Amino acid sequence: MLSDVSAAAVGDFAVGLAFVLGAALVWRRFTRTAALMAATGVAWYAGSLVGELVFLHRGPLVHLLLSYPHGRLESRAGRAVVALAYIEAVVYPLGDSDAATLVLLAAVLGAAVLRHARAGGLERRARLSALAGACLIAGTLAAAAVARIAGADADAALLWAYEGVLVLVASALCADLLWGGWARAAVTGLVVDLGDMERELTLGARLARSVGDPSLELGYWDTARERYLDESGEPVELPAADSRRAVILVDSRPGERAAAIVHDRAALGDASLAEAAAAAVRIALGNLELQAQVQTRVEDVRASRRRLVEAADLERRRLEAELHDTADPRLATLAELLDGAEPGLAEARRELEAARRELDALGRGLHPRALAESGLAAALLELADGFPFAVEVDAETERLPAPVAAAAYFLCSEGLANAAKHARPSRVRLTALRGRGSLLVEVADDGEGGADLTAGSGLRGLADRAEALGGELSVESMSGGGTRLRATLPLAEPAVLHAPLTVEPAT
Repeated sequence: MLSDVSAAAVGDFAVGLAFVLGAALVWRRFTRTAALMAATGVAWYAGSLVGELVFLHRGPLVHLLLSYPHGRLESRAGRAVVALAYIEAVVYPLGDSDAATLVLLAAVLGAAVLRHARAGGLERRARLSALAGACLIAGTLAAAAVARIAGADADAALLWAYEGVLVLVASALCADLLWGGWARAAVTGLVVDLGDMERELTLGARLARSVGDPSLELGYWDTARERYLDESGEPVELPAADSRRAVILVDSRPGERAAAIVHDRAALGDASLAEAAAAAVRIALGNLELQAQVQTRVEDVRASRRRLVEAADLERRRLEAELHDTADPRLATLAELLDGAEPGLAEARRELEAARRELDALGRGLHPRALAESGLAAALLELADGFPFAVEVDAETERLPAPVAAAAYFLCSEGLANAAKHARPSRVRLTALRGRGSLLVEVADDGEGGADLTAGSGLRGLADRAEALGGELSVESMSGGGTRLRATLPLAEPAVLHAPLTVEPAT
């Protein structure tokens, strides 16, 4: 009998010692978690001395498992389960009830599983230790409750099993906190995660999740306002020296303020972990600065492409004007001289007229005079005349910026030429209307379809022109279903009324 009492005392002492010693080992780095471990050990000893307090340890034990590793409860469900555990721990009849115990165990397991599932990144690995401990403890207590309900006499064996599980859980959690390296690994995962900037979470939210501090705030130094602002532009106040919150100041360069991490003292109490978090913020700031430089260069390239397009259009207009002002008058003078000449020269005059028409067509291809003199609608009407199918024109009658008007004209010209050459349509509709800050250009035919943006240089050149102006070109074409070229060209002027016009087939 004495040996049984001694064995029970050894078991009680081992359980309390595992929690108290574990708390002492992790106190400096994980103060809140260590406090819960110590409370569990002390409550266990209290239950060994006073029978009515035998279930007292369940309150801090459940609190430890559902707040591991930082000692903070993140959800309402977790707080509710912990409150239920404390009530059952201090009210002896509830703790002694097998039915109440089973209900509590089910709630603890549900909260632990849900908490683990909601964790992100390597934080989830840290919570796995608490989930495993909760499963072991719940399984042992459930087995004891079911055995008592069934009338089985296994209290002694199950008590030894329960004590062994408690010692194992306390030792495992302590070892995980000391040597698991999960906290620094979590920030390492954050650094790797910085490469994925498409995700919705802000840097502050990622950092808070990685170190397990929902209250963490990240502020960026605003030189103009001389204060720290968060990612939404709201001020971030630095805590006082005697506050429960602490701050890590991050410098991009020596003596140059960059950011501030305001956090719970317990979350980043480890110096190496705090430095890892600061390094992650420095990397993010450097990444943002690099992105800004790349964006500036991209804008420079876009501006250069636009200038090239405008220069090419200007050169087209110069060549067209030179042809119109020099070669065409000379040919006209020569035609007058040939009038009334000998019959043998009639053929020469016909050839001369054909050359003049070809020269006019060449000039319109370089840059239509109607586009500069009368606007896009008139130029498109002139373009549509002469095709062996009906062409409907629905275009702006007001002036457009020259580069945009030229791009719209050449898109329609290329679309009509492709339709005449490949699609054999009965009708083509040209549309060039203002939208919200842009000109919407569309060439739609009812021909054979099958056009491909990547198949030839004509459409690819039009796409390049649209992109140089900050717009885009798309092609919808199915075999037998017609073709639709659609371009969106940015436009600064407000919308104006348009007038629909129609050109019937030439005879």
